[in-house]
Amino acid sequence: MLTVKELNVQGKRVVVRVDFNVPIKEGVIRDDNRVVAALPTIKELLSKGAKVILLSHLGKVKHKLKEEDPAKFEKQLKDGNLAPVAVRLGELLGQEVLFSSVTRGEELEQKIAALKDGQALLVQNTRYEKGEEGFAKEEGEGKGHDLAKYWASFADAYVMDAFGSAHRAHASTYGIPEALKAEGKPVAVGYLVEKEVANLTRCVDVKKEDRPYVAILGGLKVSDKIKVIESLLKKCDKILIGGAMAYTFARALGKGTGESPVELDQLDYASNCLLKANGKIVLPVDSVIGDNFDPASRTTTQVVDSDVPEGFQGLDIGPKTRELFAKEISKAKMIFWNGPMGVFEQEEFQKGTIAVCEAIVGLEGKAFTVCGGGDSAAAVKQFGYKDKFSHVSTGGGASLEMIENDGHLPGIDVLR
Repeated sequence: MLTVKELNVQGKRVVVRVDFNVPIKEGVIRDDNRVVAALPTIKELLSKGAKVILLSHLGKVKHKLKEEDPAKFEKQLKDGNLAPVAVRLGELLGQEVLFSSVTRGEELEQKIAALKDGQALLVQNTRYEKGEEGFAKEEGEGKGHDLAKYWASFADAYVMDAFGSAHRAHASTYGIPEALKAEGKPVAVGYLVEKEVANLTRCVDVKKEDRPYVAILGGLKVSDKIKVIESLLKKCDKILIGGAMAYTFARALGKGTGESPVELDQLDYASNCLLKANGKIVLPVDSVIGDNFDPASRTTTQVVDSDVPEGFQGLDIGPKTRELFAKEISKAKMIFWNGPMGVFEQEEFQKGTIAVCEAIVGLEGKAFTVCGGGDSAAAVKQFGYKDKFSHVSTGGGASLEMIENDGHLPGIDVLR
């Protein structure tokens, strides 16, 4: 793949797909990390005299609401307005960033035509267009190809720097580079995507020196992680499973799980998975439980070995499990972690996730450690460990799919 550093872009128009899907409340950005992460690529292009056209989505837009509930549809558009991001990006770059309030039409075309070398334009939320998510790889009427070709018509080159959207074959992530490649125009990865691919590929193509390789999985549902578990069983030496998904495995073993979330339709899978794992999977041996998820209604919190009694639910791994997991982590030469060990947002149930953080940080300089985005990345940041990992991914879903699919993602593969 070409990299942004290799592109000759002086005086050329470059469409850059970035990930500016940031939390905004009443027009104020609450966390600009994703904007900051895109700066190296944007600065590289601007310094080379490119005319930079930035595309991003923000939030979700359900287009069927346009007919069903027009007021709710309009609220979605208001909540997904990227205008505040253009202002913040301009502050970070130290220069004005132009903004197009529309995704197609005269305003957009005039602003692109007026772009000078070294200037940037942020285009309104790509999901304002139904064809963005409606895009399909197979050409067809109403499948977003017209939209992709329209956006591609403005570009002399394309740069993909939105790793968090690389697992989606949308008009802006797949359709544009596909159209430009057909015209013989260059497509490339930005610095952020280049770094993500390099680090996560190491977790896919495992070298002898990176063993023992230990994966740590948490989160709510087994069904969300079936493919990644299957893939990691082939690659890893151990898989530590915590979080709510551990209780589906516990029930499959015949243990009491009380009111803990259990996917009854996944019990057969969990049983077969444990048999197939041949000892690779390590499950919790104790839990911190509460009689209610809601702290306002909770009256009892305690630690139990093995079975969770009726009327209680598991909300974190217990002290024996923290010790067990730390012991397994200490042997590792490579770690991939996705998903917290408990309800880390509540102080009473943070210890398991913090213990995993501390055990991984204890490997600094001795092992390659990856936090696979999502809630685990939020926890790493919240507890102050972000800089202690070898790599913290910016895309939870994308990092999981890259592991599942042996290093392949549609928004990356289209660039090859």
